[in-house]
Parts: sequence; structure tokens; C-alpha cells
Amino acid sequence: MEGLGKVKALLTGIYGETKGEEALNRLIPLIEEHKTDSGEVKEYFSEEDIVLITYGDSVKQEGEVPLGTFHKFANKYLKGAVSTVHFLPFFPYSSDDGFSVMDFFLIDPELGVWDDVEAIHNDFGLMFDHVLNHFSSKGQWFKNYLAGKDGFKEFAIEMDPSIDLSQVTRPRALPLLTEYKKDSGETVHLWTTFSEDQIDFNFQSLDVLEQMIKAFLVYAQKGATIIRLDAIAFLWKEIGTTCLHLQKTHDMVKVFRAVYDLTYPEVIILTETNVPHKENVSYFGNGVDEAQMVYNFTLPPLLFYSFVTKNTDVLTNWAKTLTLDSTTNTFFNFTASHDGIGVRPLEGILPPEEVEKLIGAVNSNGGRVSYKDNPDGSQSPYELNITYVDALKAEGEDDATHAKKFLAAQSVQYALPGVPASYIHSIMGSHNWQDGVEMTGRARTINRAKLDFATIEEELADENSFRSMVFRPYIEMIKMRKKQSAFHPNAGFAILELDSRVFGIKRYSQDQLLYALTNVSNEEVTVALKNVPYLMKNLFTGEKVSTNAIVLKPYEFAWITEAK
Repeated sequence: MEGLGKVKALLTGIYGETKGEEALNRLIPLIEEHKTDSGEVKEYFSEEDIVLITYGDSVKQEGEVPLGTFHKFANKYLKGAVSTVHFLPFFPYSSDDGFSVMDFFLIDPELGVWDDVEAIHNDFGLMFDHVLNHFSSKGQWFKNYLAGKDGFKEFAIEMDPSIDLSQVTRPRALPLLTEYKKDSGETVHLWTTFSEDQIDFNFQSLDVLEQMIKAFLVYAQKGATIIRLDAIAFLWKEIGTTCLHLQKTHDMVKVFRAVYDLTYPEVIILTETNVPHKENVSYFGNGVDEAQMVYNFTLPPLLFYSFVTKNTDVLTNWAKTLTLDSTTNTFFNFTASHDGIGVRPLEGILPPEEVEKLIGAVNSNGGRVSYKDNPDGSQSPYELNITYVDALKAEGEDDATHAKKFLAAQSVQYALPGVPASYIHSIMGSHNWQDGVEMTGRARTINRAKLDFATIEEELADENSFRSMVFRPYIEMIKMRKKQSAFHPNAGFAILELDSRVFGIKRYSQDQLLYALTNVSNEEVTVALKNVPYLMKNLFTGEKVSTNAIVLKPYEFAWITEAK
């Protein structure tokens, strides 16, 4: 069987001949259990693909199951706009707002049950997280490890603390190893990349591989149409290396893809690697054998920079690199997520003094800056913690201008090649949740507010509220985008050089030519399009536009296509 042979070859490359054979024998029953006859996937993507990123309890109402409340909210306000809902980890957890998973196969009872997820799946596509790098120190799996139970003895990575691990890339300013005591009384130092509560999986153990593949298949069975491989770049560890993007990590992603090709070939794999662009796109593999989508991590900070400086030159030059070699790959475009705005992707694009401009804007607007440890003992900014809405705020700016500027930023995201994804607090126009930071002591909480359903209904009904100023035109923009074939994730594009204050992109399909223009400044700008019909149409206003003199008001964006 060609597909199974591919899985075997990958496992042999990772584990060696004997152990690779054993790994395959463990996976075959799981593959057979989930095997389908759905055939080859003709197309993964469509211009109608729009993802909403949310926690299971981002919208709540007293007396209701949060997943049920979200479903009610989504059906009322998001139907016809959002096609897929990305639920951040909704499993039982002990910390990190869900990313320290205690049970990979259950829904957190505080949120609901699998039946609630299935009900949402009847109306929307679903995207789940697979938290592959680590598991909770409070869960049963870790208790089994500490007890030395069969099947769990090698779940964690035990290290001699005297070994030099200085080359290891650190995403946090926290110790890499954490001391634990086994039930036998033995003291061990365990690899904990992200926190002492998040124990790194030892993927050299076939017991770990088997459980992670099992969860991977169950998620697809439960309705996931996209699987996000969380923190995947850190998965495989080898002493004397950075332990980031190792070949065996890429090979493991290929194993997951090959397993889905045999079971749920239509499910998309998305890798989450908050790193510079070249490293990020390496997870596309040869175009078919790894991820179908990668996060476009450079976009959020670079777009933010463009609005801070009112200049699109750097953004324009970077956007020219967003070419793809395969129609089975595309970018996952976002500006905000449950985390902050990562600045590592700016390495090699902006010098440190320019990054300082972003830090200054964040500090001025009530945000926080998170730092990481470097191998030489220094620290550097890793993440800007602030809502994307408030990141773009300028001193003295009124709500109407602020909302207009924010929507202009979102328009760039929605015009680029790829699948657009909007965080719930972006689409809802949420401000910084300072009370949340005070409660948790964690900077990331600033962008993780819990919204009361009745309150947001009132705000959305009030056209003068800031939330309404953002939400309603945002939804209109999404619905307009879904109708344009030129916005297919893999449709053609060319980046325009019009004016330093304007980001322009040409998008085209077999039956549509479209120009998306965004003024990132507080000045009126006039631009001209060359070698196009003299008269075209602004999709938002319906008006005909003279292409040799297109006037863009401050923070105005326009999608211009052929007049019919």
C-alpha cells in the first residue's frame, strides 16, 4: 500500500529500522479504524473561507453552557460571514488558558461536551488545536509517569542539569528544566519549554507517538476541518542544537499528513511557528507532504508598523515575497490572536530601533511587552501584549477615526493571498482587558476578555458604540470579500507601488480583476492605476472610479474592480 509505505519510510527515518517497524505496527490499527474512501482532495481552499478565532467561553451568559452561548451568538451574528470557527484548546486544563492540557480526549466540562461541538459543526466548519509539544503536570498522564506505570515511563524528557543546553532556543524568560520527584523518591529534571506546568512530550517514546496520533484522528472524527499544530517547531529535541525546526520535527509533521492522507485527506494541517518568514514557510515541505497552511506571522507586526509610521514601503517589499509554489498551500493571514503581536518575525526586516517604535506605541496605549532569554544571557522583545484595536490608537483620536483606522488595517489582511482569520476581540472591537491582567498577573490576558452576551447585544444594537462601529462594517467587508473570485487564496497577485502612504495589491482570477488599496495615513492621498480600464467600480460604494485619479481619504480602503 503506497500510503502506508510512506508512513513506514518516515517512521524508519525518525526511529530507525527496528523501532520504526514497531511504530508502524502500533499505528496501523488506528489508521484502519479511521480509514475512509473519500479519495483525493481536489481543492483545499476557497475565497469563501473565513476563520474566526475564539475561546470556548469568549462569549458567556449566566446559566448557559458557554459553547451553547457561543453557538447562539454565532448563528445570530456570524452566519453568512464566518465559515470556520477555530476553538482554542477546549479540553480540561491546568494553566495557560487551555494550553496545559490535562485530557486530550475530553471537552472541558466548564465549557460543555462533545455534543455541543457537534451542534456547532452543523452550522460551521471547525478548527481544533493539537497541543503536541507538552502536557499538564496536573493531569493523569503525568501522574502515571511519576508512578512509573507501563506506557508512561518515557512520556517526559529527563535531563542531567549539568548538561550544556545554552544553544536551545528559549521562547520564555523561564528555566528550561524543572525539578520533579517521582513516586519512587527519585528526583528528576524535566524539559519544560513553556512553563513548569507544561511538561514537554518525549517523542522518542512510541507511547507518546501513539497517543498523539490517536488524538489527531479523534479530532478529525469529531468534525475538525483544520488542525493547528501548536508550538510544533519545538517538538523534537537533540542536545547540542537549538532544538528548533529540527529535521525530525519536519518528518513528524509529514507523518501526521501521511496519516491523514489515509484517513481524513480533506482535513487541513496548519503549523503554528512564530518565527521569521523563511523558517515559517519551510513547513510547506514539498507542497503536499507537510502543512497546507502556515501562519503569516510577519503580517501582524509589520502591518502595525506601517500604521505607526504611516508608511507602507517595508510592508510592500515584504508582501512581494508571498509567492507559493503549490496550489495545495496557502497562508493563514491574521493580525491578532489569543497571544500578542510577535516581533521575532521582524528579524532581518526591521532594525531594533524601528521595533522600538512599536514598543513605544504599545506602552502609550496601555499594553505590555514580553521578553525572551537569548543564549548569550541577554533579553530581547518577543511579544507585544495588547489588543490589535488599541495598538492602532493614536493620542487624541476620536472613536470614529479609531474604528476606521482599525478596519483599514483589517482590509489589508483580507486582501492578501491566503485564508483570512479574525480573532473574536478584533471583530468585536474589544479594548484592552486591564482588569484581566490584574486578576491573572499575565500580560497575555489583556486580549482574552470574557464577553457577556446580553451586554454585547446592547452594544451592537447601538450604532454609536465603538463595538458597533467596528463590528458591523467588519462583517460587511467579510461578506463582500466572499463574493470575489479574485480573493481566492491561491488567485494571482501583484504588489503595487503607488505612494508610500498606500498599500496596493492587484488580485486576479480567470474571471475577475480587482485592486485593493489602503491608505495607512491620516492624510488624503490621490493615486493612479496604470494599464487598466479608465473607469472601474468601488465595490463598497458602488460608484464608478476614474483610475487615473483615485482619491483615498484618511484611513480609507477601496476594493476596485471592473465596472459592469
